[in-house]
Amino acid sequence: MSDRDDVVRQLTTIFQDTFEDPGIELFDRMTAADLDDWDSLQHIVLTLAIERKFKLKLKPAEVGKLENVGKMIDLLVAKTAARA
Repeated sequence: MSDRDDVVRQLTTIFQDTFEDPGIELFDRMTAADLDDWDSLQHIVLTLAIERKFKLKLKPAEVGKLENVGKMIDLLVAKTAARA
């Protein structure tokens, strides 16, 4: 399993738990517009859950630049690889 596959698997679980929807399947172009409950508050909850799971701190500027879930995955892959 690649690092990206592992990040996708973990991130999918985070999304499913955060939005209380076990049917969520992530795709690279997914944005907040694709999930009815993804508002500004849920965005904060999601970001905090990601930070806890991956044991890292995301800078607001980093999060603000993310255009979609694929970019989030890429960022997490890079950050976790940098720690290894």
